[in-house]
Amino acid sequence: MNKNSELLNYIHQNSEMGKITINQLITISKDEAYKKMLQSQFDEYKMIFNLVDKKLKDNNKEAKDINTLSKMSSHFMINLKTLRYKTPAHISKMLIQGSTMGIIDITEKIKEYADADKEIVDLAKQLLDFEQRNVEECKKYL
Repeated sequence: MNKNSELLNYIHQNSEMGKITINQLITISKDEAYKKMLQSQFDEYKMIFNLVDKKLKDNNKEAKDINTLSKMSSHFMINLKTLRYKTPAHISKMLIQGSTMGIIDITEKIKEYADADKEIVDLAKQLLDFEQRNVEECKKYL
C-alpha cells in the first residue's frame, strides 16, 4: 500500500471511531444542550469520513474499516465508563482523553507521511484541527 492510501485509511479509521463513539454517547447523554454539541462533533466526523471515503474510491482503493473486536471493545468500555456517571462533565473528560490521544496520533502521522499528496495531508491537518477544537469545546463542560 502506498503512503497516500495508508494515510487515508488512518484518517478513515479515526473518523469512523469518532462517529461510533459520539453516536453512542448521544444515546447515553440526558442533557439536550450537550447532545447538540455531540451531534455537531458527529456531523464533523461524518463529513471527514465521507471525504476520505470518496478520495479512496476516486483512487480505486478500498477503505479498511475498524475491526469488529475494536468496535465491540470500544462500545463495552463506553458503557462501563458511563454506567454510574452520565453527566456532561464526565463524558467530556472521556472525550478529552480520546481526542488527546487522537491529536498525538494524527500529529505523528502528519510527520510520518509529510511527503504524501498535499490534499491528503491537508485532510489529516483538518482532522487534527477538529480534534483540537473538540478538546476546547469539551473543556467548557468540565
